[in-house]
Amino acid sequence: MILKGQIVDIPNRRIFKGEITFKNGKIASIVEKDHNVNHFILPGFIDAHIHIESSMLVPSEFARVAVKHGTVATVSDPHEIANVLGIEGVKFMIENGKQTPFKFNFGAPSCVPATNFESAGATIDSEGIKELMANPDIKYLAEMMNYPGVIFDDDEVLKKISWAKQFNKPLDGHAPGLRGKDLTKYIKAGISTDHECFTYDEGLEKLQKGMKILIREGSAAKNFEALIDLLPEHYNNMMFCSDDKHPDDLLLGHINQLCARAVKKGIDIFKVLQAACINPVKHYNLDIGLLKVGDKADCIVVEDLKDFKTLQTYIDGQLVFNEGESKIRSTPFQILNNFNTQKKSVHDFIVASSTEKIRVIEALEGQLITNELIEKTTSKNGNLVSNIENDVLKMTVVNRYNNDKPALAFIKNFGLKSGAIASSVGHDSHNIIAVGVSDEMICKAVNLIIENKGGVCAVSEADEQIVPLPVAGIMSGQDAETIGNAYAKLDKMAKQLGSTLHAPYMTLSFMALLVIPSLKLSDKGLFDGTKFQFTSLEV
Repeated sequence: MILKGQIVDIPNRRIFKGEITFKNGKIASIVEKDHNVNHFILPGFIDAHIHIESSMLVPSEFARVAVKHGTVATVSDPHEIANVLGIEGVKFMIENGKQTPFKFNFGAPSCVPATNFESAGATIDSEGIKELMANPDIKYLAEMMNYPGVIFDDDEVLKKISWAKQFNKPLDGHAPGLRGKDLTKYIKAGISTDHECFTYDEGLEKLQKGMKILIREGSAAKNFEALIDLLPEHYNNMMFCSDDKHPDDLLLGHINQLCARAVKKGIDIFKVLQAACINPVKHYNLDIGLLKVGDKADCIVVEDLKDFKTLQTYIDGQLVFNEGESKIRSTPFQILNNFNTQKKSVHDFIVASSTEKIRVIEALEGQLITNELIEKTTSKNGNLVSNIENDVLKMTVVNRYNNDKPALAFIKNFGLKSGAIASSVGHDSHNIIAVGVSDEMICKAVNLIIENKGGVCAVSEADEQIVPLPVAGIMSGQDAETIGNAYAKLDKMAKQLGSTLHAPYMTLSFMALLVIPSLKLSDKGLFDGTKFQFTSLEV
């Protein structure tokens, strides 16, 4: 097969008219040759850090839509499903991904559970990491979120790191806000990347100390604007990722969107493409072609180098996307889940207290971090209730693996004026998390999730909508268009109920993520992520 176009040679910083010949899935030749074809041929895009599960799609369905945007591969941390199903869940992701030509590169989840301060569905200890590291389908040790464990020489954490080193596989980091001597020790442990930088200065320090820094634009967490100015000087040590991307957003675009934004800012095209196409392959030692003779024929054809509209995507020489149509087909699979709690009563969500002030989680638009606020209470018959006027709403995290009492707290900035929203996508343990204007609405939303053994939902007095997620309670078995459209309708309902957040469900899913400061709620109680210990609701 011969592919004609303007060939983008990233390492040599040149673009020339030519022809590429594919043979047996590899590039047999690249020759300069004049022709009238004006579209551009370049290596495929790679998402350097993503949790496929956050798209609510199984890998085979994720692949079908990702190739439309010129993505040929991902570096994927399956710790969402691992927190539900353990190693069995990781193997499910690998095997389902193998049903497609798309190049998923899965890591071994390093923090299952993420902390001991929440209830997860499974545990992967250092022996489990050893088992996974021995698997050639596992390419790296996924994000080491337990950075206190690294800094304070936790024996189990160090064993996990040691196994990655013994199998000569890269170690991914996750260290939001970590600076100075603690950062130095974290890096010296062998951890090589970070996608959690808040600021330019934090990113710069980590780069200067030898880390690779990922620019992340997910559905909720975004640091593109904070970090993009680092790219012109540090392009050899930066990558693009989405981390968590909901299905409606994935339908609109992927890594191609970050390339377009970077080019629009005037950043050199070759530096942008170095981060988007080349660096992940080099860092993770991926079996992905880089548009060289002898490489796997992994490449894309784009309309221009401004918007990066994808016309064709090739993986191992196979045409997997062509002018609007994905050639990857849906494949059947067995549904796995772990959902054992019983329906709740309104009484379960009562907070009996006479206190006048409480700690309140402040959710921040576009951020995983939260603030701790001190707010006056609103009570009714001795029960602390939501203050709709001041946007301080009751929230809950309900253990979905055991029939335990719900944990309760309050949160600001969700903006609901009526009803409630809930989800069994609750990073990282994926318990049920809900926010609402009343105990009755919260209970209604939680029970809708329980009835369906997983999903995301919105409820009001008169209506209820749910997107069921039967695969581990976090993924659908449907295609991206179906789930994306259903999710978009649900998102619209949440905003009709009053939510002012761009991505209310994605933001909600991170309000139980204890490893991100400063105040979060687990199924066991209110948690101070700065001190890494439980704290009281009452002040």
